[in-house]
Amino acid sequence: MTDVVFTVGNVLRGDDGAGPLLAQLLDEQPAPGWTVVDGEDVPENHTHHIRALAPQRVLIVDAADMELPPGEVRLIDQDSVAEQFMVTTHAIPLNFLIDSLRETIPEILFLGIQPQDTSFFAPVTGTVRSSVEAVHERLVRGEGFEAYETVG
Repeated sequence: MTDVVFTVGNVLRGDDGAGPLLAQLLDEQPAPGWTVVDGEDVPENHTHHIRALAPQRVLIVDAADMELPPGEVRLIDQDSVAEQFMVTTHAIPLNFLIDSLRETIPEILFLGIQPQDTSFFAPVTGTVRSSVEAVHERLVRGEGFEAYETVG
């Protein structure tokens, strides 16, 4: 059985591309025990695929405005995802997506990466890229997420 890294974000909006960047890194160097699903900016179109994989755990990774220094990474309390932290470039609020996945998936974690620049056609900043690479390395090494503080 595999767990799922479900990345979300818009590659045309600078640091909002953090999730898809992580998906790319995981495609190039997979993390043992994890399957990556890149939801891009329409994550609701991928929930059926995630349900079909029947994971025990889903880690959702997206840019999140937590009012922290750029590149900071935090676990976000699921009940706070939509109300406080989201860079709203998605068609539906992520809390609806999380509620939908909760129906069949025992554990859902939300990992937010603080963006610096989400303007159109900007690249992912170096700070956020470094943070995404650190998350990737943690996944590849099989480390947990206890090292990240929880906000919300």
